Amino acid sequence: MERLNVWLLVSAVVVIAAIASVRIVHRTGLPSLLIYLGLGLVIGEDGIGGIQFENSQLAQQLGLIALAVILAEGGLTTNWKNVRDCVPTALVLATFGVAVSVVVLAVAVHALLGMDWRSALLLGAVLASTDAAAVFSVLRRLPLPPRLAGVLEAESGFNDAPAVIIVMALSVASGPLPTPGNIILHTTIELAIGAVVGVLVGPAGVFALRRVALPASGLYPLAVLALAFIAYSGAALLHGSGFLAVYIATLMLGNARLPHAGDTRGFAEGSAWLAQIGLFVMLGMLASPSELPEVIVPALVSGIALVLFARPISVAVSAVLVRLAWMIRLPRNVRLTRIGAIPWREQMFLSWAGLRGAVPIVLATIPWNAGVPGAKSLFNDVFVIVVVFTLAQGPTLPHLARFLGVTAEGEARELDVDSAPLEELDADLLQVRIPTGSLLHGVEIFELRLPPNTMVTLVVRNGESFVPTSTTRLIAGDQLLIVATASQRKAVERRLRAVSRRGKLAEWYGERGL
Repeated sequence: MERLNVWLLVSAVVVIAAIASVRIVHRTGLPSLLIYLGLGLVIGEDGIGGIQFENSQLAQQLGLIALAVILAEGGLTTNWKNVRDCVPTALVLATFGVAVSVVVLAVAVHALLGMDWRSALLLGAVLASTDAAAVFSVLRRLPLPPRLAGVLEAESGFNDAPAVIIVMALSVASGPLPTPGNIILHTTIELAIGAVVGVLVGPAGVFALRRVALPASGLYPLAVLALAFIAYSGAALLHGSGFLAVYIATLMLGNARLPHAGDTRGFAEGSAWLAQIGLFVMLGMLASPSELPEVIVPALVSGIALVLFARPISVAVSAVLVRLAWMIRLPRNVRLTRIGAIPWREQMFLSWAGLRGAVPIVLATIPWNAGVPGAKSLFNDVFVIVVVFTLAQGPTLPHLARFLGVTAEGEARELDVDSAPLEELDADLLQVRIPTGSLLHGVEIFELRLPPNTMVTLVVRNGESFVPTSTTRLIAGDQLLIVATASQRKAVERRLRAVSRRGKLAEWYGERGL
């Protein structure tokens, strides 16, 4: 019992230290994974903690579960309106782009470092996937256009699945490597199964949660997380991609009008933070700092080849494929749309913003656990690459975005609307936060012209609440509590979005808030 208490104390201290570090990395633009990996190294075998942890099998299993939680949070918090038009581009990057990255990096390290083809292909596959946690933590703080941010977010959500499948296919300790045809067939089947499971679980969960009145609001987040793991484990049991299933299912759940959606997103965000902290600390403990110096040179060579060649070439090839697809799709007399074309400035930013994080390190445990020769050295290579190039890329992203002119400083962010059911009144309680840049700023309550049977009941401003009058002027940062009948709820949300985008004369400009 005393030993358990010691472990609980150490774990709590690590979590508190990790939480405190978030403020530091938020200011510098670094993904928090570097701090968490550092904590793992400090308490690991060569650090002051001296904790021995060499169980690659346990690290792989826990790592995959943690990645599922992180992907679930990504799906729940991704705005479908921002990524809907970007999904074709993101899917091309997550499939063809991953394949091109694997091949280019494998050829580069085979030629430059003399690495055998099995190890070269494994390294390429392990590093092909961008990391959802790193991308979400850094890019959501950047004022990027919705289309560009949507491509990066959707790509990081989709590309884990094919990368995992390829790594597992290549992680054979002996015997010939699988043929490209077998890998493509196997990958296609697993992705198809995962997509079907996600499409089934997501709508089924939405249907159930909308119709089952649970006795406590805290049960809704638990139900959503359980649905995410149903999608993940169900697809895995059917020999499909659990990662793709969980991302699709949670993407549907997160963009449906569910009761207590804000509570659900908050719970998912907290769970993802906890998963990240535990995952990165564990991976830091798994690494052996004494073994890292000998792989620094090959790791730097591999990382440079990845960042300067493999990733840009994969983005460029994907951009060409997307452009060709749109040209074939469109009539001859119609010009290529903005959605179909990826300007070279955005291609450059996409190339540099392909951050690596926990995903490659977790994937590197798969060949290690499978007994592939040289897998421990590959794990050390990947560890060094992730640390060095995250440190190099993360802080420079805001400067690069401004240099390339791909920022959208003046664009208003989407409204954050939460709801809770009021069964007896057949009404909903809407919680609206007015973001910076919204044209709701300066509008008086009566100018909102909300539908009948709708009332702004409370305004929270600078931590203080008050009951507004019809002439109360709203300002950015206000939080509104609005009671609306169930029949008018959609109309209320549309009107609020319309005013947020175009001001109180939104209807005059044709803005309907859809």
